[in-house]
Amino acid sequence: MKIESMIMNKGGDFIKYVYHMVPNKMNGETLFSLNKIKELDEELYKQYAKKYYDHPERPKLLEKDIPKLNCLWNDVIHFLPIQPNLVYNALKMVGVNAKKDLMFYKIPTKNLINNKNAIYLYRKENYKGPAAEIDRNDVNIIDIEEYKGLTEVSKDTIDYYEEENKKGNRFGLFSFIPHILSLGEVSILDAEVINWSNKFE
Repeated sequence: MKIESMIMNKGGDFIKYVYHMVPNKMNGETLFSLNKIKELDEELYKQYAKKYYDHPERPKLLEKDIPKLNCLWNDVIHFLPIQPNLVYNALKMVGVNAKKDLMFYKIPTKNLINNKNAIYLYRKENYKGPAAEIDRNDVNIIDIEEYKGLTEVSKDTIDYYEEENKKGNRFGLFSFIPHILSLGEVSILDAEVINWSNKFE
């Protein structure tokens, strides 16, 4: 699969959704970036930022620059461009005991239309770890009205799951899966809440 060919869609059927894991403590009907949450609620920010301290290099993500968007990693909201059920199935396929009740927002892409949006391709061959700079060629500004999502989990991601699971390591669920990065707020007023272990359209 050529990821670049999946970024934009000039015709035919559109996949008009992005996906975001439902936060443990969600208040209101708007998603904010982590740095915006820090401005609004310091204690809530500390709870969400804890995940960045499970590895010596991961805290450096908090200060990582995103090329072309000209902002930091935590200035944007991160979305999956693929149905979470496909990620769940890939994990199960290689024998990972994946949590069944992980919930996601299924968000219409029109909710991102007032933001500056980019796709981070997150390619294995260019990824040098959480502390390294993001390769500029792996970030592409997109027109969200012409966005088309991915329809399968890449071999690199599946191989990564299998290798890390065999080692007994903790690992990122979304490694080498492209991310949609959205600079701005995103409404979830009309979003559907879905369970990633259930197949859906």
